[in-house]
Amino acid sequence: MIGAALLAATMGVTAQKTMKAPAGGKFISDELIGIFFEDISNAADGGLYAELVQNGSFEFSPAERDGWGAGTAWRITRPGHSLGILEVRKDNPIHPNNPTYMRLYCERAKEYYDYRGWKGFGIQNDGFDGISVKAGEKYNFSIFMRNIGDAKKVRVALLENQRGWPPRDPKLLADVIIDASDNAWKQYDAVLTVDSTCHNASLQILVLDKGCIDVDMVSLIPQDTYKGHGLRKDLAQALADLHPKFMRFPGGCVVHGGGDGFWDTYRWKTTIGPKEQRKGLKNTWGYHQSMGLGYFEYFQFCEDLGMQPLPILPCGVSCQGTNGGWGMKEQAQDVVPMSEMDEWAQEAIDLIDWANGDPATNKWAKMRADAGHPKPFNLKYLGLGNEERISPEFCERFKYIYKKVMETHPEIIIVGTAGPGSHPGNPDLENGWKLADELGMPIIDEHYYEPNKYFLSSRQYNYYPRDRKTKVYLGEYAAKDKKLIDALAEGLYLLHVERNGDIVAMTSYAPLFARKTNTNWNPDLIYFDNERPFLTCSYYIQQMFGQSAGQYYYGDCVTIENPDTAPRWQGLPEGEESGYLQGQSVVLNVKTRQLFVKLCNAGDQTKKANINLSRFKGIKTAVKTTISGQPNDENNYDKQPIAPKTETINLKSKMTMELTPYSFVMLQIQL
Repeated sequence: MIGAALLAATMGVTAQKTMKAPAGGKFISDELIGIFFEDISNAADGGLYAELVQNGSFEFSPAERDGWGAGTAWRITRPGHSLGILEVRKDNPIHPNNPTYMRLYCERAKEYYDYRGWKGFGIQNDGFDGISVKAGEKYNFSIFMRNIGDAKKVRVALLENQRGWPPRDPKLLADVIIDASDNAWKQYDAVLTVDSTCHNASLQILVLDKGCIDVDMVSLIPQDTYKGHGLRKDLAQALADLHPKFMRFPGGCVVHGGGDGFWDTYRWKTTIGPKEQRKGLKNTWGYHQSMGLGYFEYFQFCEDLGMQPLPILPCGVSCQGTNGGWGMKEQAQDVVPMSEMDEWAQEAIDLIDWANGDPATNKWAKMRADAGHPKPFNLKYLGLGNEERISPEFCERFKYIYKKVMETHPEIIIVGTAGPGSHPGNPDLENGWKLADELGMPIIDEHYYEPNKYFLSSRQYNYYPRDRKTKVYLGEYAAKDKKLIDALAEGLYLLHVERNGDIVAMTSYAPLFARKTNTNWNPDLIYFDNERPFLTCSYYIQQMFGQSAGQYYYGDCVTIENPDTAPRWQGLPEGEESGYLQGQSVVLNVKTRQLFVKLCNAGDQTKKANINLSRFKGIKTAVKTTISGQPNDENNYDKQPIAPKTETINLKSKMTMELTPYSFVMLQIQL
């Protein structure tokens, strides 16, 4: 079994050779701050994944949403009074995982031209609330086509989107003519260079000759993506600026099929390989996942940001919300027959082989190498299950997969689940911990979303047994609003987590992303539209903690005079004392020789913090970062009043610092 000893080793204190930690420090995890990516609120398609075309594979379906179909996000266009017919087809597709395509019959294109000089019959896509392009930028266009008639010429054009009445001349931004003469499926590529900026462009595909052409897998992606790996630069950079140590993906409820059972369960094997061979899927949150952002891209992004990948796999048990089960006295929960569980266990083993194996000896590792990554991804963590009800059926299936994985890959650190709502007294939490104790599980994943009063008040990890082998991963949490006071409450709670960093190994705020026009959940850490991300108050608190990772916690270096007791949260268990509205932590990173002092004041009175850092040598100056404002301040689409302010200050080993109301301060000291 993998236990606390191996987990502690993976956190690593090898840099103690560089700097010896002064006495009095407690060893804590230096992977406390990570990110949790789930495709909710268009976080992937229309978000982090830089693809600008919506439904480019024509796989949208009424099974995903009433009124949807292959033509969703597309419309017919026929400039010059051209005539034609659009037909949805599924015979002889590119690949069985991608069965739907469009057949364009152009009946008349040559005889007539409109006053703008356009001609042809085809289709038009407006992307996600319009396609945003920038002057001088290059965009990679690709399409699969098959010529089954006389038509040969296809025009691809980016135009300023023109809707409404009276019609105006559409401004041409870029175009190219493609000779689609092959009578078998073939991928055609082109580069569109845009000559002027447009925030609301459309992509047109026009057949210019009389005849018939099949089209599929239409794609338009900026050449300038994050490290050239197909992710939207500004959103990826916003994540990089958090300094996360790991990324959990792909969910969330996305993992185990949400409310529809097993048919739309996320299976990693259908998200790798050429994109035309990946299998799109109904998203738990009511839209379509193209899988253009699949497991290869997730792992690549983790490598780009220096994060540990933490993939979460289903373990043969559905979400308890299946078939409308949420809110029922006995929540529904579908399970895979035990006779079929080998498939689910093998899926976990194959993933480890795909990520870490030798391409010369393992077929899954060879697929990774063929995709362009011959070196292993060095997968360390693997999550099994996502907040399922910890029923006897779940325990039986979890133990089955756990045993199979440990027999094959004992080096992997398994992350289990404590069910939905990880509060003392919750039967799922209790049953999850019983299972963890029975297996000697390295880490268990707790989730809770509560009002800010909970995070201001509860200090639950102070009361966790210190002799347990299993560490805590706080995988989903957030105060239920996005004002400054909510961010400060989360900050106070993270100070509590750092204090208990010997028990809590990892944390990740959730959800991570939300598109402005399709938000399934509030609050979220980062909102965005086609032009920019909108960073919340909570984002900046997370950023401070991400910047200040370390291996040693010192609890006696700072005292805050007359701290205010937080209002007691009504759900606080008997015997657990309420927290304070002020808090502090001192963390040392022996690898970077940096010391971090963090101070929070979530009250309405100025407080004094007495700081004594005399045990640390070489203290002269500090970079001081401050977040402050009024408790109800909120960053939104119209204004962003809250942002960090940074200055360099002289520092003494012993000093007193005033903490203004509703503020969070971090001192970063290079030793």
